[in-house]
This record gives sequence, C-alpha cells and structure tokens, in this order.
Amino acid sequence: MLRFQRTTTGARLDCGARGTSRLPSRTVLFAYFFAVFGAVGCGSSADRALQGRWFGDSVENFDPSDVASATGWAKGASLEFSSGVLTVAIPAEDPRKGHYEVESAHDGDLVVAVRDDRGTVDRTRLTLDGDRFLKWHVDDRKVIVLRRED
Repeated sequence: MLRFQRTTTGARLDCGARGTSRLPSRTVLFAYFFAVFGAVGCGSSADRALQGRWFGDSVENFDPSDVASATGWAKGASLEFSSGVLTVAIPAEDPRKGHYEVESAHDGDLVVAVRDDRGTVDRTRLTLDGDRFLKWHVDDRKVIVLRRED
C-alpha cells in the first residue's frame, strides 16, 4: 500500500516493506503532465475538426436491397457539433441533444461519448475523412457518410 508521510526533510512516499523513497523528480512530473495534457490536446484538435453541421450524403456496406431506403434515410439525417453539444436529427423523429466528449482520437478514428439529460452515456465511432466528410459507424459494418455544411 502506498501512502504519503510527512518528515522533517519533506514529503516522502512510504512503500511499505520496501522502505521509503523520494517523491518523483520534477522532470518525471513534467513528463507526466506533458503526456496527460498532450493527450487532451489531441482530443481538442479532434473536437475542432468535428465542429459544425454535417448532412447525410450516402451509405456504405449496406445490403444491396437496402441501399435505396438507407440512402434516403441518411440524406435526411444530420449531426451538429457545437460547444460540447451534439444535436442528432434523423428522419421522422425530434432532434436529440446531448453533451459529448471525444474519448479517443487516432488518425481520424474517433470514439465519442454522448451523455443525455438523464445521464445515460452512449458511445459512437466516427471517422474523419479529410475535412469534408465524416463517417458514422452505425454498427461493425454499416456506415453513414456525412458531408460538412459549406
């Protein structure tokens, strides 16, 4: 069990049976905070890339018999990212809003967590395809392609 102890020479970390050791050096702490805030910076970069309104354009990997109806549904859908709020509009339903956070971002692949008014969190996978297209992965195979509003 790790615990901090106060000594006359400053704080020390008590490692139990292994004895005591000094707290991490400033260099180690700086490296740790750089890593943490660097990761947050990546998230904010992805967040900036998402900002704006995206309209359904096409679909990928749907069964051929479903492509026409899925494309029609997709063209009526939109996502809007603004100041930490995601608004999802889909055909025949009232728009839904929730607070979102980019949980992970790697080479344009994003995992976005969305929290509704009741506190329920849903995660969705998105892929930024350049600066004009966004792919919304509705399951492991099917994708709705959205284009950024001009």
